[in-house]
Amino acid sequence: MPVRLKFHGAAQTVTGSCYLLETDDARVLIDCGMFQGSRTERELNSRKFPFDPASLDAMLLTHGHVDHTGLIPKLVKHGFTKKIHCTRATVDLCAVMLPDAGFIQEADAKFQSQRNLKRGLPEVEPIYTLEDAHKALEYFSGLEYEAWMEPAKGIRARWWNAGHLLGSASIEVEVAQNGKPPLKILFSGDIGPDHKMLQPDPQAPTGFDYVICESTYGGKDRFERSEEKRRELMAAEVNAAAARKGALLIPSFAVERTQEVVTDLIYLMEHGKVPTATIFIDSPLANKASQIFKKYSKDLENGDLLFKAFSSPLLKSTETVEDSKAINRFSGFHIVVAASGMCDAGRIRHHLKNNLWKASTTVLLVGFQAAGSLGQVLESGAEMVKIHGEEITVRATIRRFEDYSGHADGPELVQWLKERMPIAKTVFLTHGEESPQIALQEAITGTVVTGDCILRPQLDDVYELSGEACAFLERESQPRIDPSSVAKHDWNNDLTRLVLDIDQELAKAADAKSKAAIIRRLNRALAGDTPDNTRRRPPLSGATRRSRGFEDN
Repeated sequence: MPVRLKFHGAAQTVTGSCYLLETDDARVLIDCGMFQGSRTERELNSRKFPFDPASLDAMLLTHGHVDHTGLIPKLVKHGFTKKIHCTRATVDLCAVMLPDAGFIQEADAKFQSQRNLKRGLPEVEPIYTLEDAHKALEYFSGLEYEAWMEPAKGIRARWWNAGHLLGSASIEVEVAQNGKPPLKILFSGDIGPDHKMLQPDPQAPTGFDYVICESTYGGKDRFERSEEKRRELMAAEVNAAAARKGALLIPSFAVERTQEVVTDLIYLMEHGKVPTATIFIDSPLANKASQIFKKYSKDLENGDLLFKAFSSPLLKSTETVEDSKAINRFSGFHIVVAASGMCDAGRIRHHLKNNLWKASTTVLLVGFQAAGSLGQVLESGAEMVKIHGEEITVRATIRRFEDYSGHADGPELVQWLKERMPIAKTVFLTHGEESPQIALQEAITGTVVTGDCILRPQLDDVYELSGEACAFLERESQPRIDPSSVAKHDWNNDLTRLVLDIDQELAKAADAKSKAAIIRRLNRALAGDTPDNTRRRPPLSGATRRSRGFEDN
């Protein structure tokens, strides 16, 4: 009986997790995440699924992060009516995360439609609505770790704690085969690092035919740091920000990252390691998620510290847009923790718009920044960016702090794979960009499996798993986008950078005549008219070329 595995997301990119496992008797989806990063990738969220949602028999969900769950309401909207199986904590988190996502989809569509109407363009429909999100929650079914269940005919599965997020899991799957032992497959989900602040170390059994392994930080060795050292380094960042006497903006994923960061900030303040300051959690989703974390605090590592931190009078939670806007009236040192973690959406973009131009501002990036996201653009050293159509000069100090990462680093991923051995057939590397994947591939070649049995699927690749040896590729159709365009800056990033470069060059022009000459040359270039006798303009300055920009148009 043929068994096929289709990679419809997180293929040589870090977002959009979505795998389809097929037999003659069953079709089971593992995760259904939202794409983030460049506009080219984000446009996949609006396009048709490469499968019929109504034909699915079940979904198995690894955890609640939006890059693994964000398109579930769309799936239900387009015909999915079966069970979504996941841990009980994941059910609780999705109960607040998916309605929040539906609200954002509606708000973003309304904003874009208003802009389009002014341009004479058609209105925009949301990918899904708040109502769609609430409808999706009806299909969730919670379960316990390590308990076998049968989601579809001939398939059974159980969940193992992945140490990444409250409720996160690696999913062990067995597929029945006529007259042969069952095919054993492990979907890693996102693997947490050793000694994560709120989670236990990852767990899973040994002995598989296939392992689908995330590779977010393949090749990166963060070196293990103690809890004390992490707080010491965080204190140094906070004290430096306080010395600048402005806002400390922390773009943070609303679920778990916010809870970790705030727990440490309160601890440092209470122990006199950093100045006492007001901490604004400017994210309704983070506020709701924090209540769920408090509910499960007895089951969490450092749960007592988390519970104490989120009862502190130093914390101020905002709900309404008016509450969020009021933060801008604060002067002096204060801390704002707001989503999204990659600065692609949400209230953090408003805070960046209002504060990036101030030299007193500090932006502390505490999570992974996908290629093409505003967070990655800032991290790369942008001198100017576009937010909500407005050009913003970057005078703020941009810092990166990796000690809250929810992902295992390279050596930890290698060790996790070794602990799953023997792996009889193939390791698929997913949920990672090209360079980390290649580094992890090199690290496990010959020690976990042979090099020719380590595969890095591209978007929409289909593999046959029921052969006697390694999986082999069966391409059914063309991928939805060019695989070479994922996890990279795209035309929209280039366009925004070009517009910013032009604006800077015009600003440097000495007079109106010089500005007009620049505009004439641009018009000739657009018209394809470049006579040989036209003096070519010298290249833009190095400082200008280093400018980077991003905008959700």
